[in-house]
Amino acid sequence: MIKQLLEIYKRNRVKLLIFLSIFGPATITAMADNDAAGVATYAIAGAKLGYPILFILVWVTVLLAITQEMGLRVSLVSRKGLADLIREYHGVGTSILIFSALLIANMGVIVVNMAAFKMTASILNLPAVPLIILMVGLMFLFVIKGDYKLTQNIMLLTSFFYLAYIFSAFKANPDWSLAFSNLVWPQGVNFTPDYWKNYLIIGLGVVGTTITPWGQFFISSFGLDKKISATKIKYSQVEAYWGAFLTDFFSFFMIVATAATLFSHGIQLTDGNQAIIAIEPFAGKLAALLFAFGIMNAGFMGVVIVGLTTTYAFSEFFGLTGSLDAPFNKSKIFYSFFIGQILIAFLIVLFPVIDLFKIVVTVQILNAMALPAIFYFLIRFTNNSEIMGKYVNTKFQKWFAIGGTVIIACASVFAVYTTLTSM
Repeated sequence: MIKQLLEIYKRNRVKLLIFLSIFGPATITAMADNDAAGVATYAIAGAKLGYPILFILVWVTVLLAITQEMGLRVSLVSRKGLADLIREYHGVGTSILIFSALLIANMGVIVVNMAAFKMTASILNLPAVPLIILMVGLMFLFVIKGDYKLTQNIMLLTSFFYLAYIFSAFKANPDWSLAFSNLVWPQGVNFTPDYWKNYLIIGLGVVGTTITPWGQFFISSFGLDKKISATKIKYSQVEAYWGAFLTDFFSFFMIVATAATLFSHGIQLTDGNQAIIAIEPFAGKLAALLFAFGIMNAGFMGVVIVGLTTTYAFSEFFGLTGSLDAPFNKSKIFYSFFIGQILIAFLIVLFPVIDLFKIVVTVQILNAMALPAIFYFLIRFTNNSEIMGKYVNTKFQKWFAIGGTVIIACASVFAVYTTLTSM
């Protein structure tokens, strides 16, 4: 057996080394979708809707894989980020409009992720402000003083902490047969009109936290900053699909953990402290603490990745230069823009009304509503043979992405309608 494995390794050693050389951007982008905002959204979805929300997760995973691969492919072929292409093909006016919407949406996500530090401090009975300052200091240190390789490696390292949610799910003793059957079709609950209404609204939040507007910009910019050759596209495609699977693999366990402990016992989820207190009797103290530490880790990852996304987009939309490999004195605008976002979010989080679990679903629904516009540009560019050459979308990629865009747009309109009519 060992001899056979060695033979397989020898035959594929070159391919493996090439894959490892390009590995990073797609996995980090996909995993960063499981930031603190994502964890909170999945926890709320599991607690309020139970296992049936897992059905949406399957289709969202496929759409995430396709769109992330498209975003990475268009940057590797054109050697330009998504924001660069929007500015070049649709002008400065459109660029300003798209960037403004992205900046507002991203600031909301950064604030939500930074609120995770305050929530964790509360759970662990630690002073919130010193903890937040410590985390902000760590972000500045490794982003500004480090380089692309260091940033990528730290982001990949933090991804391992998501294993905590697998542990929490198993400790919750869920109904695994019901969980897996809901991946195929929603079942096992009383499907009332109110339930379906919540399913649509929270489901839209799940879409918005899994497939993010910032993610479409980040993967193209981060892949470009890694300087991956267009000849290695097939390896990047494999990583994009792997990253999409991996992110929702962990999301599955986040939902299962809260569905088994909170939904099954009729406990409403309103804030982080209440989540930990509610989980502990059913899954144990260690599982509850790991859930809390996992949210803090996810918050760190989310603040850095989303902050860098807006910074990359700002540079591309307005024709500026900026790279993690460039020192501060040569990319002052790039790094200053990143610092500015973090400081603004820090000041906002100090307000007592900012609570992760109270604002997260609203932020994620707004993200989902912004997706159709971003997908419009992404699909147009990847269908354009002048830009993509032989690397244009396949029919499946094109129509699945278009179909997903239409469904998200219709769900957004319905969610707004039902929210306004119920006020």
